[in-house]
Amino acid sequence: MANEGVVLTHQGVKELEEKLEYLKTVRRLEIAEEIKTARAFGDLSENAEYDEAKNEQAKIEGEIVMLENMLRNATVVDQEDVDVQRVNVGTTVKVLDKEYDEEIEYKIVGSAEADLSTNKISNESPVGKALLGKKVGNLVKVETPGGIVRLKILDIHR
Repeated sequence: MANEGVVLTHQGVKELEEKLEYLKTVRRLEIAEEIKTARAFGDLSENAEYDEAKNEQAKIEGEIVMLENMLRNATVVDQEDVDVQRVNVGTTVKVLDKEYDEEIEYKIVGSAEADLSTNKISNESPVGKALLGKKVGNLVKVETPGGIVRLKILDIHR
């Protein structure tokens, strides 16, 4: 994953910093203990527990490096500076899905923070891209993998 141009909100920075701290302090110690225990089983050349623990250690270390790079290179969006006249990263937008006559609220975030289960959508997703720069009252047609979606922007706020 390229970390150039990663866009984060302050909340996203906080969440990534917490995850990084957890990996460095808790997971590293857990993995070290697993490796120590696996070593006690004897011959390392045929020790599946040892191999698994070392693979997990490599995965954790890779994730730590990725998170550090992401945080180092991130552009942080200041919520106070976000213009709510138009949809931007950091805004929450309420839309009406014209097909289902259903209101949905999305928070527009950078791709590193996207989480559809909490309605945080990436500014790089089809819906996010289509909404960016639009105003209340605009009708937006979005081509998604599931077909064309028509959304009417009802409200934009922080």
